[in-house]
Amino acid sequence: MIYLDNAATTLHKPPQVEQAILEALHTAGNPGRGAHEPTLHAARIVLDTRLALAELFHAPDPSCIVFAANATMALNTVLNGVLHPGDHVITTVYEHNSVLRPLYRLRAQGVEVSFTGVDDAARLCYDQWETLLRPITRALVVTGASNVTGNGTNLVRAADFAHRHGLLLIVDAAQTAGAQPIDVQQLGIDALCFTGHKALLGPQGTGGAYVRPGLQIAPLLVGGSGVHSFDETHPLQMPTVLEAGTLNVHGLAGLCAGVQWLLEQGVENLAAREAALARLFYEQVRTAPGVTVYGDMTMQHRAPIVALNIGQEDSARVADILWEDYGICVRAGAHCAPLMHKALGTAEQGVVRFSFSHFNTEQEVQQAAQAVCALTRELLCE
Repeated sequence: MIYLDNAATTLHKPPQVEQAILEALHTAGNPGRGAHEPTLHAARIVLDTRLALAELFHAPDPSCIVFAANATMALNTVLNGVLHPGDHVITTVYEHNSVLRPLYRLRAQGVEVSFTGVDDAARLCYDQWETLLRPITRALVVTGASNVTGNGTNLVRAADFAHRHGLLLIVDAAQTAGAQPIDVQQLGIDALCFTGHKALLGPQGTGGAYVRPGLQIAPLLVGGSGVHSFDETHPLQMPTVLEAGTLNVHGLAGLCAGVQWLLEQGVENLAAREAALARLFYEQVRTAPGVTVYGDMTMQHRAPIVALNIGQEDSARVADILWEDYGICVRAGAHCAPLMHKALGTAEQGVVRFSFSHFNTEQEVQQAAQAVCALTRELLCE
């Protein structure tokens, strides 16, 4: 099997991740719910995970890191916690439904939403931001990179625009956290939402957000906290204010191990390897008859993704053949990013997405490219 669906979830993890989860299953209690060793050990796991993520993102303090089940939950928490009826938000057609659907629901409640389009190479039209700006604009919400094309967002440019106009900068880092260096303080990011099961190399069911010190976000959920139990309202201090209920300590143990491994290896080094693998694949398939590749492969900062179609063939059929005949795992369809597909003209066909990890080998990439070239000949001759 050749696994090239890493943008959906990384399958291959460092062995330390599995070891940390298994150990936590046998040793970790419920953090903040007692003073015995199992609960204290669980609290240390949670703190260690905050510390590792704070180091990775260059956050000023571990209390800026809050945990959630995934990036979707983190984005729902942040967006619902800072936007109110009468506000206006600028976002992009790059966005995943994890951003779009919360914004659509908020729009139904009185929040106005505007979308930035793309050019012929599926690059964001940044100049549109100034034309979309209104006196009531509250936030700029962008993804770090499109999960369809891999095209990245220029976060320096996004931060400059947001800061000049007094807007909150909210970033969906599902595709970039762990895959690209991110310095939240240098960029001035107000909230960065991440998931644990992709490039951070943790298990599914983990994720969270970095929240800038001083930014108040109304909690999406309230309930058990382990402190101030007689108060009728949820505690307001970070990170407790955004972490109602028992945390996924066993999952966080694995996430901590994954992040610590990334820090040891160096995100820049791993990103360079992934970019090289994506480029190798692209160069071998881009001239194959009938192949259309989407996005700008010359961009400096992009996710390690190559999205393509073969003629007018349905992307799902291509993905099925790649798996059944060649043992290659890819993702086909809409990828939960409908506006991006409308912009590309692939709403009906979808695209076949190849997404790479530093755990992939050059041999695997070459075999996948050969499979695509063979498949083009087969399908175009039908």
